[in-house]
Amino acid sequence: MKRISSGSIAVLQGSRVLFSDFADDGVMWTGQGPRESRFIVTFKEPFSDTPAVMVGISMWDMDHKSNSRADISAENITPTGFHIVFRTWGDTRVARVRADWTALGPVRDEDDWQLY
Repeated sequence: MKRISSGSIAVLQGSRVLFSDFADDGVMWTGQGPRESRFIVTFKEPFSDTPAVMVGISMWDMDHKSNSRADISAENITPTGFHIVFRTWGDTRVARVRADWTALGPVRDEDDWQLY
């Protein structure tokens, strides 16, 4: 359990198309075996501590002739951002993926004073 001791909590949300590999014969569409796509998210304002981040697939376009295999996660989470990581493997052909994310964590309040 992550406890937030601050009285001020912020929620940030975003959406990002991670790739459109069918358009240019990219590796997610034409490749085989383990493949990975990363996108770095930078928060507009930093949190005061590491936030909780949730990532989900909000759109996927997959070839129906092979098994659909997908793994999406948030990695390298810091107060200033994180990485969205999409992975697939085997003979899966992924044309494109859009990911939505939510970050929830403490932020400094204008009433918070730091004397030293």
